Amino acid sequence: MNSTVWIVDSYEEALAKNLVIVSLGLVINFINGMLVVTFFSNPMFSRDSRYILYIHLVINDMLMICISVTLYVLTYVSPLVNASLCCVLVVLGSTTFMITPLNLAGMAIERFIAICKPLHHAQICTPERTYIFICLLWVIGVIPSLADIIILLLIQPISFFSSLVLCYPFRLFPSKAHKDRTTASQVIYMSLVWIILIYTYCRVLFTARKAVSKGSANKARSTILLHGVQLLLCMLSYIAPVLDLIVTPFFPVHRTKITFFNYLITNIMPRLLSALIYGVRDQRILLNNVGDSTVL
Repeated sequence: MNSTVWIVDSYEEALAKNLVIVSLGLVINFINGMLVVTFFSNPMFSRDSRYILYIHLVINDMLMICISVTLYVLTYVSPLVNASLCCVLVVLGSTTFMITPLNLAGMAIERFIAICKPLHHAQICTPERTYIFICLLWVIGVIPSLADIIILLLIQPISFFSSLVLCYPFRLFPSKAHKDRTTASQVIYMSLVWIILIYTYCRVLFTARKAVSKGSANKARSTILLHGVQLLLCMLSYIAPVLDLIVTPFFPVHRTKITFFNYLITNIMPRLLSALIYGVRDQRILLNNVGDSTVL
């Protein structure tokens, strides 16, 4: 969200935008919350590495939505935020954003092992190893943000962290070193994830062609393909600045509306689609949700 919108928008327009964003955030987290409750209410899921990775993706999305919506609302309510608090919010938001594609890669690898190495799946993909893998994801995901903080410490005085700043990543980390770090880490991480998804998809595809019973292999292939679609949805946020630069010059009067719809389409809607697609597609979770509602 552009840091100047709070000056331009009328009260009614600002209120409407915030109501839409907050409402969608609540809907997304409500759907994801139901999935989390289902996971923890059935011990079967906690013993399956596939569902452990899936629910971690869900919880990560919930946290990311909370931080993203908070930052959006702050843009209007209190544009100037304590730099230390802003650093915490931005670091958490950036970390959860980086973890999403890494988690998708982990889910693809798990499906690859289940189909292509079925005899070793139970030994490799244990719940304990899955939790270790999740911890590793958080370590890898937080490294770029820690690098940003270190660069900030080197170029800014300590007093900066007690000052008030516009809480927006490019305002908090404006130096060329930060921009280079952001570009490098995003290219490396996304390239790695795409390589993993393409490799696992091709291997599962070849296995499906050779298999006598093609049901499980075809389902795994569809699952990995779905991970690719989810990754494309995640990558929509990368084109947000580009869309702003392309569209805004043609409609400068509607600049804040363009920024709003850009944020809505590239940041909020992909999370909503993700929650609906995964929740409805997985029959075991869906049946458990239906069963719980029937009991209630």
